[in-house]
Amino acid sequence: MARSDPRKQPDTSSLRAPEGRRLYEQLEQLLRVYVHEHGLRPGDRLPSERVLAGALKVSRVSLRQATVSLEVQGLLEVRHGGGIYVRSLNVDPERLKTMLTLRRRLPDVLEAREAIECSLARLAAQRRTDTDLAVIDASLRAMAVDIDKGGVGEAADQRFHTAVARASKNKLLRDVMKALADPIQETRLESLSEPGRPPRSLADHRRIAEAIRRQDPRAAEAAMRQHLKIVSDIRLMRWTPGELDEPNGASPKRPARGRRHA
Repeated sequence: MARSDPRKQPDTSSLRAPEGRRLYEQLEQLLRVYVHEHGLRPGDRLPSERVLAGALKVSRVSLRQATVSLEVQGLLEVRHGGGIYVRSLNVDPERLKTMLTLRRRLPDVLEAREAIECSLARLAAQRRTDTDLAVIDASLRAMAVDIDKGGVGEAADQRFHTAVARASKNKLLRDVMKALADPIQETRLESLSEPGRPPRSLADHRRIAEAIRRQDPRAAEAAMRQHLKIVSDIRLMRWTPGELDEPNGASPKRPARGRRHA
């Protein structure tokens, strides 16, 4: 058997770049490489969206699709009007699959929450007792304390919604809420992780509580519906992979090495 000449380079002419990768996926990879090559750490700032889009020769819309995806995965943090920052380097590669599954499930969960919890708020305003109000008020105080300490008020948020359900005096609706506890918790965590969301959520809770205190069913229902509308405004629901790809299918160009942006 003849041995190949070690000085001759292997023929790579038959190799082709993989087809079918969406533009945002290519951009994701390039941004990951950029973070790695520039030694960026959590808290470090990347170049602006305009600068990155210009270096990659893509539209800002396409770049935004990639940065939102990386934000969902936990690598980046996009601060509206404040730039793009590294959030964490310890990113689970399987997280994207989990997020895609959750992205498909959340609309149904949010729709169910609105249908059930608006009714619960209305009934709570009609049927609440002083004991119910005490539990609701305690949850509001606990959420405020947690937020003041730098938390997001997750446990107290859950106690508030449970207290409203209990005040409705409708066991069947309460049982439905219990059955949906896990998917509801997913929407809660996604919402409270939004920048500036915990104090806004607390303000919503206070409006709901005041309507229940006044025994105003319409106001309680309207306040709960407005609150759940805010809950549904989360990064994951704004993320639609691939829908905003460049129409001409152009591949992005790799950004040039430059100084570190910290």
